Amino acid sequence: MNPVVKITSKGAEYLKKGQSWMYANNLASDIDAYHNGSIVDIESEDGRYLGTGMLSKNSHITVRIMSYDRHEVFDSAFFENRIQQAWEFRKTVEGDNLDNCRIVFGEADFLPGLTVDRYNSVLVTQITSYGMEIRKDMIYQALLSVLGCDGQNVTAIYERNDVQSRLKEGLQLYKGFYGDTQADPVQIICENGLLLHVDIENGQKTGYFLDQKSNRVLLRHMAKGKRVLDCFTHTGGFALNAAYGKAAHVTAVDVSATALEEGRANAKLNHLDNVEFVQADVFDYLDTLQQGQYDVIVLDPPAFTKSRKTVMKAYNGYKRINQQAMHVLRHGGYLITCSCSRYMETDLFEKMLVEAAQETGVRLRQVSVTQQNGDHPILWTMNETSYLKFYIFQVW
Repeated sequence: MNPVVKITSKGAEYLKKGQSWMYANNLASDIDAYHNGSIVDIESEDGRYLGTGMLSKNSHITVRIMSYDRHEVFDSAFFENRIQQAWEFRKTVEGDNLDNCRIVFGEADFLPGLTVDRYNSVLVTQITSYGMEIRKDMIYQALLSVLGCDGQNVTAIYERNDVQSRLKEGLQLYKGFYGDTQADPVQIICENGLLLHVDIENGQKTGYFLDQKSNRVLLRHMAKGKRVLDCFTHTGGFALNAAYGKAAHVTAVDVSATALEEGRANAKLNHLDNVEFVQADVFDYLDTLQQGQYDVIVLDPPAFTKSRKTVMKAYNGYKRINQQAMHVLRHGGYLITCSCSRYMETDLFEKMLVEAAQETGVRLRQVSVTQQNGDHPILWTMNETSYLKFYIFQVW
């Protein structure tokens, strides 16, 4: 029998709605005697079973639920089965991009605290829960087994365990290759026909923004003959897709000289000469432009907020850049605007867009609304898995 963690009635109602996290402020029993990372059963105060998961004694997320069967054994067979399900899902929704995709997306794949991305023959992992960390050897073997049995060539695992959220779990920050096997830390992937350098050691997230993969193609299909401005370009994901789609000219702006150098290398790799990379603060750069200077503007900023406390500050930041872009676009031009912060919820982001348009004196005609790529599935009972908002408008 697993140790039992009792939870308050408020916490129980929360879990009954499908939430996979049990918080410390909903504890109704003492957990001091339990081992950190151990498997525990959650029960209501009147003894109703609510789920089984991994205990994180140092975290506000005290238990991450893994199963709703209290007799389930969390052994190598369990992890192989979960990873097999995740892999079959990717084969269904990402069949053309299996060499560069997210294989495991934490809670959305019922493996909370685990992220696995693939770049060619290298898996890049990120673990953000204590329970997963102490079981990582078993999990990595399960990953290699599932992919190997399907004939996939995987030669190395690189750990990007350098994210600040690990500190909340009492875990150290580190990165590096797992075990004795190593590989080139810069991989060249093929994303929808484009060749891209991915720095798994120093790049953003696990090396690249895989979540915008399908959205970048939307720009490619509408870019032909147009003047495109890609703001916050990073290593050129959107800019290169516009150039590949035969845009008349593309300007790619970012404040990071290192990211822009990678962008230039990516352009050269794909023999694209219709894209110009500019180092500048995007807010300042937009203020220097004239109305009608661009046909398409892409706004893909980093998360302006990573907590609820700073949401309104982020709101004002999003509003400012969207107003700047609306002013610069030609009449009838296209605005592509996004937010990757889960705290900037959809209703609030759309309210900001309405206000920005009204105050700028333009009208927005919706072309499409999408979210993150299909290999980053959204679990409807876990709002935390839904974070990316992606809008395309024609601006009149």
